[in-house]
Amino acid sequence: MREFKDKIAVVTGAASGIGRAIADRCVNEGMKVVLADIEEEALLRAEKQLKDMGAETLSVVTDISKEADIRALAQKTVQTFGAVHLLFNNAGVDAGTGCLLWENTVADWQWVINVNIWGILFATEIFVPIMLKQKTACHIVNTASIAGLLSGPGNGIYSASKHAVLSLSETLHQELRLIGSNVGVSVVCPGFVRTQIMDAERNRPTELSKQTGLGNLPPERQVINQLARKAVQNGILPEDVANQMFEGIKKGQLYIITEPKFKPAIRQHMENVLNESNPTPSQMQLVRNLL
Repeated sequence: MREFKDKIAVVTGAASGIGRAIADRCVNEGMKVVLADIEEEALLRAEKQLKDMGAETLSVVTDISKEADIRALAQKTVQTFGAVHLLFNNAGVDAGTGCLLWENTVADWQWVINVNIWGILFATEIFVPIMLKQKTACHIVNTASIAGLLSGPGNGIYSASKHAVLSLSETLHQELRLIGSNVGVSVVCPGFVRTQIMDAERNRPTELSKQTGLGNLPPERQVINQLARKAVQNGILPEDVANQMFEGIKKGQLYIITEPKFKPAIRQHMENVLNESNPTPSQMQLVRNLL
C-alpha cells in the first residue's frame, strides 16, 4: 500500500504513546481514523485534539482482551466509515520488569497474554475477513518488540508474549500470500520508546490483580526495573516509530526494526540457534544492556 489519503485506519492503544503517534500520522496522511483504547478519558481527549486538527475520527472504548469489544469496534468502524484499510494492533501491556519467571503470578501471565496475544488473535479473526471481502489494498501492522527477537532476564512474560506476536505475524503474512490476498502484514519491533508502558498496571483488571509487588523483590532486581524505566524515558520518540511503520507499509516490509543498534545482538542470537550454541556470558550481558 502506497496511497493513504481517504483510507480508514483502526488504531488500538490510540490514546497515548505509539498509538497516538500512529493516529497523528494517519490524520496527516488524510485518513479517517478510528481510535480504540481502554482509557475513556484519555481517548476522548485524543479524539477532541484530532478533531480540532480537522480530522474525521471515531473513538471506541475497547478492551482488546475481550472478543466482544473487538467485534463491536469492527462493527462501529464499518457502520461509520463503510470499510477498514489499515489495522494497527498496537495496544499492549507489561506486568513489570525485575521478576524471575517462577516469581510471576498466574494473574500476571493471564493479563499479559489476554492483551498482548488474544487481542491480536481476536482482531485477526474479526478484521481479516472484512478486509478480504473489500478486495482493495489493506494492511495490518502488529506491534511486537525487540523483546520478541531477544530474551533477557527479568521480563519473561512480556518477552514470551512478543515472541508470540512475531510468530503470529509471520504466519499471517505467509497465509495471506498463499491465497493471493489483498492484505499485507508488518510486525514492528521497537526497542525502548518514550511511552507509559512501565505504568501499564493502571489498566490491569481487578480480577487479575497482582499478588506480589516489585517492592517485595530483592534490591538488585528492583534495580532492573529502575534501569528499564530510565531506558524508556531516554528511548526514541513514538513519532519515530510511527514514521518507520508507514515507510515499512509503503515498502511492503514484514519486519520493521526501529533501531539498527539491536541488529548485532539479533544476528548473534540467530547464529547461536543455528550453531546450537549456548549464549556466552558476554553475549548475555550485551542483551541485558540492550533490553
